[in-house]
Amino acid sequence: MADDVRGQDGTGGDTSVVHRKMDDMYRLQRHIYDLSRAYYLLGRDQLIAELDLNPGETVCEIGCGTGRNLVLMARRYPQARLMGLDASTEMLRSARAKADRAGLAGRLPLVHGFAEQFDPAAAFGLAEPLDRIVFSYSLSMIPPWRESIEHALRSLKPGGRVHIVDFGDQAGLPGWFRGMLFRWLDLFGVHVRPELLGYLRELKASGRAEVDIRPIFRGYAFRADLRRLP
Repeated sequence: MADDVRGQDGTGGDTSVVHRKMDDMYRLQRHIYDLSRAYYLLGRDQLIAELDLNPGETVCEIGCGTGRNLVLMARRYPQARLMGLDASTEMLRSARAKADRAGLAGRLPLVHGFAEQFDPAAAFGLAEPLDRIVFSYSLSMIPPWRESIEHALRSLKPGGRVHIVDFGDQAGLPGWFRGMLFRWLDLFGVHVRPELLGYLRELKASGRAEVDIRPIFRGYAFRADLRRLP
């Protein structure tokens, strides 16, 4: 998704344009997405393993894509309430098919919407705010990523957590590798955002959230866990 698709105010601008761009990108890619991304989207399975969800906790993955992560979460945490949001109706087709094949269709509500503006209560029929929100390699595809993180924090219960895994600043890797990776990812509308780490540190310094950041493979990627303060 191109960075200039959405308006600067974070409202999404002409959302019909966004829908078309997302769906055009994934109409064919969705069929090979999981296989083609398996080797370079590092840290996803570790994030899932460390969620340690309690029975009844509500968890939304924003940018759920093909539903790959949600199916793994559902198998690992059968008593949790899981749900997914994505801006691409094409990706949601794959996610619903994957949930059906796994026998999880009734457990995984999947809705179309944007990270910076969706209403969890209206989208999923929740009586209370969410317990957890997961961004797995989705913030690097969301132009209003700051607004999306802030909206996620507002959508949580006090003490609720946002879990992020995404591309890092590549600080420990050679310049030629960074350049090659950035060019490759740009072909798919993915934009590595070194400024994202700075923003997360500002959130912590300002006291708006507790933030723990851990690099993965010399900064190739990172994990971040945010806790909403009361």
